Amino acid sequence: MMDNKNFETAIFAGGCFWCVEAAFEGHKGVIDVISGYTGGHVIDPGYEQVTSGTTGHFEAIKISFNPDIITYKELLKIFFQQIDPTDFSGSFVDRGSQYSSAIFYQNDTQKKEALKTIEKINQSKLFDIPVATQVLKFKTFYDAEVYHQDYHKKNPIRYKYYRTGSGRDRFIEKAWKNKEHIFDSEKSSADKLTPLQYKVTRQNGTEPPFDNEYWDNKKQGIYVDIISNVPLFSSRDKFDSGTGWPSFEKPITKGSIKEIEDNSLFMKRVEVRSKTSDSHLGHVFDDGPEPTGLRYCINSASLRFIPKENLEKEGFKDLLSLFE
Repeated sequence: MMDNKNFETAIFAGGCFWCVEAAFEGHKGVIDVISGYTGGHVIDPGYEQVTSGTTGHFEAIKISFNPDIITYKELLKIFFQQIDPTDFSGSFVDRGSQYSSAIFYQNDTQKKEALKTIEKINQSKLFDIPVATQVLKFKTFYDAEVYHQDYHKKNPIRYKYYRTGSGRDRFIEKAWKNKEHIFDSEKSSADKLTPLQYKVTRQNGTEPPFDNEYWDNKKQGIYVDIISNVPLFSSRDKFDSGTGWPSFEKPITKGSIKEIEDNSLFMKRVEVRSKTSDSHLGHVFDDGPEPTGLRYCINSASLRFIPKENLEKEGFKDLLSLFE
């Protein structure tokens, strides 16, 4: 029999509790997940009361977990990747404060971990606006009605219909795919740059051609942002442009970069910057090979190369498909 003396609880609100509950079930170390209500002023509220938006409660879940198997920090990572943390007034199709996101901490350790996680998301600049998820002191949790518990199992067809129509999965796929590494980044990453890396990424500098780390690199792997660790380019799209800088036909995903008109040096060019760290990467030109016809001319100093054989170890298992 398991000793539950060491079990802890986590309380999260992320919109529809059917969806958030389902996201945590099945993870090793998660003992139980209960849907319910918390944060309001009405004692033992019902579903109709809470969804009316008049009780001050949030739809929430209570997770019982074994911290020796899964940590609170890991639960936070799972939680944030189920929601739009920038939404102030609801979650996806469900609108109103009762559906907004929040973390209800039960001690100072949980509070610090929640705030630290939010800080990392903000520092990554994954979103254009700051995280709106509230961090609130936990008071009382009320279990929701029995028919709401394990709703995704009891009513799979209705659940799938609702979930698909809500827009939650589309958002998760677009915003969170291959982004788990941002939770492991440190604030000091920009402070650890070499003088050349700082000059390139933060002062829009350019490194010497034919005298940089990756211009002639022919190994298989991916190139990530030196600051945010976000995947930017693949060796599959790298080619020898003869310029002496790493050149790529295209980024791994267009959403990882932003292109800005650059009229410096008395010429018209298109600058390429990292969307997450706002680092200067290089420029894009229209003299590349087919099928794109583009040449992303990138400074090695703005990149870090991860060999194909290290992708899984560094948290990029999903990108192994690039080399199949």
